[in-house]
Amino acid sequence: MRFFDNRNTLGRVFMLPAGVLLLLFLTYPLGLGTWLGFTDAKIGRAGEWVGLDNFQFLFGDSVARLSLFNTLFYTVVASIGKFALGLWLALLLNRHIPFKSFVRAVVLLPFIVPTALSAIAFWWLYDTQFSVLSWALTRMGLIDQYIDFLGDPWAARFATIAANIWRGVPFVAITLLAGLQTISPSLYEAASLDGASEWQKFWYVTLPMLTPIIAVVMTFSVLFTFTDFQLIYVLTRGGPLNATHLMATLSFQRAIPGGALGEGAALATAMVPFLLAAILFSYFGLQRRAWQQGGNDK
Repeated sequence: MRFFDNRNTLGRVFMLPAGVLLLLFLTYPLGLGTWLGFTDAKIGRAGEWVGLDNFQFLFGDSVARLSLFNTLFYTVVASIGKFALGLWLALLLNRHIPFKSFVRAVVLLPFIVPTALSAIAFWWLYDTQFSVLSWALTRMGLIDQYIDFLGDPWAARFATIAANIWRGVPFVAITLLAGLQTISPSLYEAASLDGASEWQKFWYVTLPMLTPIIAVVMTFSVLFTFTDFQLIYVLTRGGPLNATHLMATLSFQRAIPGGALGEGAALATAMVPFLLAAILFSYFGLQRRAWQQGGNDK
């Protein structure tokens, strides 16, 4: 059939099943959630249109504002930590080291382990009475008493961030390692002939060539971190004193256990502008030829 001789038409036909799945399982829930955010729906009864009342209530709600701060703080600190450690690990794995293949496989383990199991493991590490971290620090004489990792608000924030970094570093490291493998060795040879130091090679060769990969991997990292739910919910349930409640966990708490579907949906809808901002930052960044070619725009 001539209809299928056109490559563009054939491509659209092959993409149709995926498009239908996305429409059913992503677009419809997103649209329904947005609609519920503008209603006073409760579990067990349909809601009526209330406009921006839910958003106005959340704007004046101290817990909702705290969850926004927690989410932004959690996302920024964890993303920076994952990028720094992931880049360092990628540079290390790109060198000729013993058992490199085995080390690369081990690095992936935190990312492969289910999130709930990771959270339970960290819950044990942070336990007030049986924490192996506190035990080790007391035996080394660094502390006098066990640390209440999940009982103090700021300690709990940093404890959850550490767990997120541990889980997310492998994704960043392996992705950046794949980018490092695409950089031509001739560029480093030319830099060496010009008398460039190792730092100059990294700053003027490695980093510009990796910029498109960094933009993509950090966009995904920010999206995954901003919408994190399982790790926080299993580890702290948002406590203590709502100190670790993210917008995702608070949205679930208000909508499902609390029964206020409209309020929970409004909180989830409020996350969308932040997610779009992260996506647009990456998109427009990748449009720059300087990022794609490692040079100045022409």
